[in-house]
Amino acid sequence: MRLCLLCLCFAIYSGSTFGQWYESQGVATIKHNDSKAAKNQAVQNALKKALLVAGASVSSVRQVVNGLLTQDEINIRASGSVNSLELISESYTDNVVTVTIRADIFSQEKKCFAADYKKSMLLTRSNVLHREQANIGSIYAIDGVLIEQLAKKIQHQGIYLDTKLALKSKTEFSRLNQSLQIQSLKNLAMSLANMSNSQYVLFSEIQDLSMANDENNHWQFWQNNIYQRQFNVALYVHDGATGERILDKHYQSSAPWDFDKRKQVDVTSKNFWQSEYGKKISTTLDNIVSDIDESMMCQPTQGRIVQVKGNSLTFNLGKRHGVKVGDEFSLLHLNNFISDDKRSYPSLHISPYKIIVNSVSQDSAHATTTEQHILDNIQINDLAVRY
Repeated sequence: MRLCLLCLCFAIYSGSTFGQWYESQGVATIKHNDSKAAKNQAVQNALKKALLVAGASVSSVRQVVNGLLTQDEINIRASGSVNSLELISESYTDNVVTVTIRADIFSQEKKCFAADYKKSMLLTRSNVLHREQANIGSIYAIDGVLIEQLAKKIQHQGIYLDTKLALKSKTEFSRLNQSLQIQSLKNLAMSLANMSNSQYVLFSEIQDLSMANDENNHWQFWQNNIYQRQFNVALYVHDGATGERILDKHYQSSAPWDFDKRKQVDVTSKNFWQSEYGKKISTTLDNIVSDIDESMMCQPTQGRIVQVKGNSLTFNLGKRHGVKVGDEFSLLHLNNFISDDKRSYPSLHISPYKIIVNSVSQDSAHATTTEQHILDNIQINDLAVRY
């Protein structure tokens, strides 16, 4: 089967343009022996399911599949929501056509279907890229203290996140990030998310702590010299289920370093955080909280399935995330596939069944299928998703 792509934007590894692959099945009845029209309808039906689950625009279905179907060719005009679409299989039985598609989808429109739920995020210890820059003031502990302060601000100012901390040791993130080992970065994010029962993983790099060469007050010779100090930090958020990067932000700032350059400074002290430099870092953290919250607001809430039995299951979202009895979730089966260029991509197969929560604890929920079907194709580590 050949696909002709009239308009296709190839996504690069970026939080703003990289989509997610969804696999879905569509069915249509053949009327008046017009199998081509039925096939077209089945593809639209499958794509509509995928778009709904992805939170993209349903109205774009007719723009994506424009009806130009021939025996061995599908013409697709890609909209802003669908990067590409593949027809995996088709079958004809008793005047019914069944197709399976795989679509690469991202939503340009923000539709916050999951805004009532908190997403769990693991905050990892930051990495000081140029450790020698921390010599002045001996502020080496800034890598952990910075994330502790960020977690406190998220707790008090954030709306859409439930955070966990991993500060005892550094990860290999910076080494992998600097050497562009994309697949290893994905594996690291998925491993940390799995170990901590988190939906997202946040990494960060403190990129510049350098001191300016010129003092701020050269005309005031009776005062101690005060130098401007940089504080540049980069923030990266990865989806724990797929490892994909969904947020990449950089922050640059500077402020006077009003401490003696030869004395050690306690970065946990009130004295530090009330200084001009500490206040500037605090302002940067406020901006980070706002940016993360805005980004997470429209992300689907995903729970990892931890137990499956018959027509019921348990997943790792609970009261602390906003889950309530009666909430309805979709089910996704995660399955990676290898592209023609030998790259690994995550693919999410959409289950035809939905589940309704019938009991909930602080950190988990128990649910059953809406039509009492046996969940034979759903496994541990698959996803329960609320859009």
